[in-house]
Amino acid sequence: MSRRLPSLNALRVFEAAARHQSFVRAAEELHVTPAAVSQQIKVLEDYLGVVLFKRGKTLTLSESSSTVLQQVSDAFDQLERAMLKVRADRVAEPLVLSTPPAFAARWLMPRLDDFHERHPEIELHLLATRRAVDFSIEEVDVAIRFGPGDFRDLRVEPLMQEKIVLVATPAIASTIKTAADLARSSLLEDDCQIKNGEFPDWKTWLSTLGIDYVPLQLRRYSGDSNLAIQAAANGMGVTLAWHSLVADDIKAGRLSLVLDQSIPTSLGFHLVMPDKHATLEKVVAFRAWIFDQVAQQEPVVPNELIQLPQRKKLYLNRG
Repeated sequence: MSRRLPSLNALRVFEAAARHQSFVRAAEELHVTPAAVSQQIKVLEDYLGVVLFKRGKTLTLSESSSTVLQQVSDAFDQLERAMLKVRADRVAEPLVLSTPPAFAARWLMPRLDDFHERHPEIELHLLATRRAVDFSIEEVDVAIRFGPGDFRDLRVEPLMQEKIVLVATPAIASTIKTAADLARSSLLEDDCQIKNGEFPDWKTWLSTLGIDYVPLQLRRYSGDSNLAIQAAANGMGVTLAWHSLVADDIKAGRLSLVLDQSIPTSLGFHLVMPDKHATLEKVVAFRAWIFDQVAQQEPVVPNELIQLPQRKKLYLNRG
């Protein structure tokens, strides 16, 4: 059944003008001109065939408008409550976030209390996985992905450009003054990132420092870069790590930079989502929060860089 109603905009203007008994104050509330208010009232009066306001030195309600004002106001109140409920229900749905396990453990988790304090209305579901989720078939709102940023058919926003650093406990780092000292140390290696071309292996790194063909004390880990970082924090040796994943540990004194050197890369962490998710209130809130957290992170890596041999590896700076 079709509804026989006048313009909702005209009704909205009438309700404001009648409530204030002033075209000027109604115009201020609605952010339009008094002339626009007067025009909408005329449209409504023509539609209804009645005079709604007695115009003179002061604006007063006619008998007809006095009768209908309360009903129109109640109708708009009901509409407003309905819209607020829709918005509240939209925010109340859990925010599902996919993120690499190491990023979740070392960067995100220590900061999540702040997010919950700022947004207690948002329930966060965290999916820690190295797998790139498929937004078309999985109920995931937003993801943090690692790579060069070429994620097709998705909205991509860089969070942090990455550098590779050497880290160990302060006690171990203080004993390593030269590349030769490093070569004699226990070296922790993440097989997965080396196979993916994200990290150089230790032989490549040491050859750049002028150390070749020496027996190395290697301890290998696979599957999650957090394992090698945690082993380093436990005093088991020196590891290569992404700067963002160890910045908090360096600041807290749990880890120290070794030899004050790093490798610039073309890789980084990115916030990704389908375009249609970008306007969800829970996603808007999370996006604002995480970029605020990134802005607060203090850099701890010196500008002194070493350059690796030019190889077709992802860890080389493509710029």
